Amino acid sequence: MEQREKQPDKAPELVNTVVTTMAILECFNGQETELTLQQIGQRTGYFKSRVHRLCKTLIALGYLARTAQNNYRLGPKVMVLGKVYEKTNTLKAIATPIMAELSMRTQLSSTLYVLDRHRCICLARELGPSRFAYVINEGDVEELYTTAAGRVLMAYSPDSFAEKILAKAKPVRFTPTTITDPQKIMEELVFAREYGYAINDQEREQGISAISAPIFDHNNQIKASLAIVGLAHRFANDQLENLCHELTDATKQISYRLGEI
Repeated sequence: MEQREKQPDKAPELVNTVVTTMAILECFNGQETELTLQQIGQRTGYFKSRVHRLCKTLIALGYLARTAQNNYRLGPKVMVLGKVYEKTNTLKAIATPIMAELSMRTQLSSTLYVLDRHRCICLARELGPSRFAYVINEGDVEELYTTAAGRVLMAYSPDSFAEKILAKAKPVRFTPTTITDPQKIMEELVFAREYGYAINDQEREQGISAISAPIFDHNNQIKASLAIVGLAHRFANDQLENLCHELTDATKQISYRLGEI
C-alpha cells in the first residue's frame, strides 16, 4: 500500500517546565514502578534540585506518591487520567473484543501496539487460555525494530521514518536469532509490506515467537499493529498459515470498524 509522506508540521513551542514534568512521569513503567530521586535525575538528565522541586509539586497534586522507603511511585491522579483515556480511546474499545476472540481461537496471547514517538507501546492485551500464555502488560514499551509489532508499524510508515529509526538504533542481541543488522531489518520491513505481516522468531526471548499485522484507519493510514505471541513451536510452518489467516482476519475486522476504505 503506497503512502505519501506528509510534510512535517512546524515544531510546537514547548514549555520547559511541562517538558521536565512529563519526563519525570515517563520514567515509570511496568518494570520500574518505584524510583529514587537519583534514578529519576539520571533518567531525565536534570539536576537533582530541580527534580526534587517538581516531584514535591507532583506529590501535592496527586500525580506522584512517596513510598515507605522514601522512593517515588505514580499517584492516583495518573490512574484517573488513564481511565478517562481508556473510555475515550475508540481503537481500544473496538479492538478488545476482537482480540479476546482471536486469543480464544489461536490459544495465544494477543497484543495491540501503537507508535509512541520512536518506540511502540502496548495499548491492550488479551492473554491466551493456555497455561503457557506469554504475559505482556499494557503500557509496556518496546523498541520498534526488535518486535514483530514494531516492525509492522515501521513498515507501513513512510520510508524516511524507518530510515531515521535505524540510523539511530543500537540493536541488542537478546538471543542467537536476534536480527541486529539494520540492512536485514529493512529486509524484514519489505517482507512485511509484501506479505502483510511480520515475524519475530525467538528474537526477544528464546522459545517465544510472534507474528503481527497492520490495522488501518479511515484514511487507510497505519493506526496500530496487532500481534499474537506464544511458544515458538506454535509458529511452525505447518501452523503458520492458519495463524496468519486468523490474525489478518482480526486486523481486517478492526480496520473495517475504524472506517478503512
